[in-house]
Amino acid sequence: MNTFNPFQVTKTQYLFFTGKGGVGKTSAACATAVSLADQGKKVLLISTDPASNLQDVFAMELTNKGTPIPAVPNLVVANLNPIQAAAEYRESVIAPYRGIMPEAVITNMEEQLSGSCTIEIAAFNEFSNFITDPDVQQEYDHIIFDTAPTGHTLRMLQLPSAWSNFISESTHGASCLGQLSGLEGKQAIYKEAVVTLADSKRTTLVLVTRPEDAPLKEAQRASLELADLGVNNQILVVNGVLLQSDDPISEKLYQKQQAALGAVPEGLKVLPTYQIPLRAYNITGLENVRSMLRDDRQEVKPETPNAKQFYGLRDIVDSIDKAERKVVFTMGKGGVGKTTVAAAIALGLAQKGKKVHLTTTDPAAHLKFVLEQADNITMSHIDEHAELKKYQDEVLSKARANGLSGEDIAYIEEDLRSPCTQEIAVFRAFAEVVEKADDQIVVIDTAPTGHTLLLLESTESYDKEIQRTKGETPESVKRLLPRLKSAETEVVIVALPEATPVYEALRLEDDLKRAQIAANWWVINQSFYHAGTTNTLLKAKASNEVEWINRIDQHMDGKFALVAWSADQIKGDKLLEL
Repeated sequence: MNTFNPFQVTKTQYLFFTGKGGVGKTSAACATAVSLADQGKKVLLISTDPASNLQDVFAMELTNKGTPIPAVPNLVVANLNPIQAAAEYRESVIAPYRGIMPEAVITNMEEQLSGSCTIEIAAFNEFSNFITDPDVQQEYDHIIFDTAPTGHTLRMLQLPSAWSNFISESTHGASCLGQLSGLEGKQAIYKEAVVTLADSKRTTLVLVTRPEDAPLKEAQRASLELADLGVNNQILVVNGVLLQSDDPISEKLYQKQQAALGAVPEGLKVLPTYQIPLRAYNITGLENVRSMLRDDRQEVKPETPNAKQFYGLRDIVDSIDKAERKVVFTMGKGGVGKTTVAAAIALGLAQKGKKVHLTTTDPAAHLKFVLEQADNITMSHIDEHAELKKYQDEVLSKARANGLSGEDIAYIEEDLRSPCTQEIAVFRAFAEVVEKADDQIVVIDTAPTGHTLLLLESTESYDKEIQRTKGETPESVKRLLPRLKSAETEVVIVALPEATPVYEALRLEDDLKRAQIAANWWVINQSFYHAGTTNTLLKAKASNEVEWINRIDQHMDGKFALVAWSADQIKGDKLLEL
């Protein structure tokens, strides 16, 4: 793999960076923007990422209008806030119905328009103005977007039913988008934006990933989704590649990365692929941004964590046992290790003589993930794809039975591909497991967000208000919702000691608070600081984790467990070592 060099690779005016949270797409977008500007190109960098830390990166206040960066004369940066934009959009759509429709219906509308899809629509609305502005096109050589829209959002925007009044006849309570009629005047602008995105002479899509299995699979999924829509001018940038090793930990990391790169999904093999070496420092401040694509400074910071002692997973198990919890969720974004943490907690509780049922959505974590024969543990595996298909078929058959038009069916089909729908489908399966397990502690490795829980609750109220027979909330889910808010439930949030996973976990926690569910413990997973490496690069990287360990320590008043980085597949006896 060649090293990523923006000046050689970026031939188009528009550059869209996309990738899973935490892979470094903001860092890569910033470093690209600064490199091109330093070469004399006029560059506009626009972030629509809700977790964006652009203000930290450039160490200055930024607005949605575009701020010139004094230390980089050719660079202007705009930091759009899609959460604020989504709130304004939500209110503009709902305001005309207040006082006219019943309160239960208003609540359901509000929650439908509070999900990640709505935020993405609002973000697309914001940057469409930039992508279709002729003055912007004339002024800049390169316009760089940190965060591209997903294929799901682009397809939704192209459906005629998306622009008609959909709220009063929403066909299933899991709708993630409600209606888009509040943006009807923007239809022509959106169409132009989508055409520009698919024009390979004008746009390059930069898929950012890490040399790990989960981010690579996610990159392939995004690549295929966008290619289906005609967005084919794609390149792959693998961020964080370790180039050499000199101690047991760095050697294991090197081998793990190389194994992942050797098993790159077929769909990505055809793309031009570049690498960015693993950097020890956080990409904040202009010096670090400039260094990211150029050289590797390995400065070990002298900071040490504020915590006098670190808790381990054993302490969380003791706490769950003492509090007599019945349902335990591990929550976190993909790739942080929540399945491993769930399995370790289940095994710890079983060792205390508790009857435990561990259920997981991770195919790799099926029955043999824990011990071949573990006393007091039963296991089940929920197939996300099968549950989603079952739910989609159920909703669509009811929609067709109600004689909806082809346009409306197409809208529902796309809406059923949304993240919320998948969460609801899987959660229904979890609810059935919990129903059967009153005499056991149930440990579940994937939980729905607060948004999804509130959506289910508001749908239940909406069903009572307006008698519908489509997409009903099952009795098992209705019974589980109050249980999740009770003292029977423990939520453990899992994160990595890095900026994006911590910011995303905090947003997840806020979302749960909206649903009146508290998280009592955090787990900081895969810590190089705790692993005790002697490799110069990893030691420097470990020192940069301290800032995030301290932030979580302060946020949780010390109630967090720190788990050391490990290259091993954590199963069997290895779980007990955690």
